[in-house]
Amino acid sequence: MEITEILGYIGALFIGVVLGLIGGGGSILTVPIFVYLLYINPVTATAYSLFVVGLSALVGAFQNMKKGLVDFKTAIVFSIPAFIAVYITRKFIVPAIPQTLFTAGDHVITKNVGIMVFFAIIMLLAAISMIRSNGKEGVETTKVQFNYPLIVIEGLGVGLLTGVVGAGGGFLIIPALVLLAKLPMKKAVATSLLIIAIKSLIGFIGDIENLDIDWTFLLSFSALSIGGIFVGIWLNNFIDGKKLKKGFGWFVLLMALYIILKESFL
Repeated sequence: MEITEILGYIGALFIGVVLGLIGGGGSILTVPIFVYLLYINPVTATAYSLFVVGLSALVGAFQNMKKGLVDFKTAIVFSIPAFIAVYITRKFIVPAIPQTLFTAGDHVITKNVGIMVFFAIIMLLAAISMIRSNGKEGVETTKVQFNYPLIVIEGLGVGLLTGVVGAGGGFLIIPALVLLAKLPMKKAVATSLLIIAIKSLIGFIGDIENLDIDWTFLLSFSALSIGGIFVGIWLNNFIDGKKLKKGFGWFVLLMALYIILKESFL
């Protein structure tokens, strides 16, 4: 086993630990780990990421269900347009993207490079969201209100985004649930995990017919990530995850800049 492969599996554990500690964000690292440490094609990497993200989010959602924090009606309203969009994206749109996007002088911008640069831009947005987070829980509201047209539009947008880059998009979903469904912050965070689980796993179904899935590898990687979640939850007894969130945001920011530089100039 090569050193990069060992680091890749350590990365799987790290993803889970981060998710357990700060409640999100760790899954943004799955695609870079698959591509740069395990040398998996970016299209396959985004598909595998959907599976890992979906399973990990499902574990977190079950934990929140036990606490009564998940708003199922909101999850269903948001999930339907999101999973339709992500399934269509993975089944039809991603396979239809041409292998050569365009040429700039002597440089040929391929589909793989385009996906990784786009993913890095999403990482930048997620990093800024984590860095700017002040850790406040938000104003508690007693009545959930729905802005259905905007929820549908947001759901479609997040589904399309998830389908292309294979990330959960929690940094987009949580503000939407707070602003468009008037959910309290704790419920928004908990409910977003169920939405992420549903749309990610359904999106992955769209890949099964298009890709040759290495189930042994994918399940072992996912098991390590899920194990890391419980380690992270245990570490929460000693470390304040909210204080780590901003630091992790800076780490994701540096990773995003590295990907942009690597894909653009190497």
